[in-house]
Amino acid sequence: MFEIGNSLREARLRQQLDFQELEYTTKIRAKYLRALEEEHFELLPSHTYIKGFLRSYADSLGLDGQLYLDEYNSRFVIGEDDAPVHARRVPTTRRRKSERRESSMVLLALTLIGLFTALVIVAWRFGGPEDPGVSGLQPNVVEKPTATAPRAAVRPARIATLELFPRRNGSFVEVWRGRRAGKEPEYSGTIEPGQEQRFTGKLFLLYVQTPRNVTVKLNGNRVKLGAAVKGRGVIVTPKRIFAATRT
Repeated sequence: MFEIGNSLREARLRQQLDFQELEYTTKIRAKYLRALEEEHFELLPSHTYIKGFLRSYADSLGLDGQLYLDEYNSRFVIGEDDAPVHARRVPTTRRRKSERRESSMVLLALTLIGLFTALVIVAWRFGGPEDPGVSGLQPNVVEKPTATAPRAAVRPARIATLELFPRRNGSFVEVWRGRRAGKEPEYSGTIEPGQEQRFTGKLFLLYVQTPRNVTVKLNGNRVKLGAAVKGRGVIVTPKRIFAATRT
């Protein structure tokens, strides 16, 4: 028993021949000659081609082609001669290395599986069963107490914006800031067209002698003055206007 490929290679190198020369001599393409030397028999279409190429190549090197053919048949041919070659014989040294590598990978895989199993068992035995967790729900989060937010500042009272727009011949008007109660008026006089007056504050007392000649607006909204504005006047607040009580 001998290595087919190594024997062919040694014979070729001993005679100092290259594949181009042998391709011309044997009429076999150089890539197939190289495949025979490397025992890459799966590169050839079938056992029939291999046998023919092997005999021709050995004979061209001065070797016994039948001897190589018999060696190939005894080691590689199992079924029909025309069956395609699916695999080649792996040299013993390389096969042993491959087997050792595969054994190491299997051992590593078994070790990892064992380690993972041990971790699962430890987690199951020592993990708390109180909170198994439910898929799709957010985990419970303990909220840290936060400092009490300061109370919002007290919103100041709204301010009344009182606007007087005279019409036609105007009118005599008096405006007191707050209630009258003996105070001097904020404004007292006749306002005529083009002499609009504007006041801002929390409370006013308004007197208009001729209401039809004055347009009154509170916070930008026009308001209708009642008959009381001509007599005792009206109270103006940020929200509304109403008749004043007699003093």
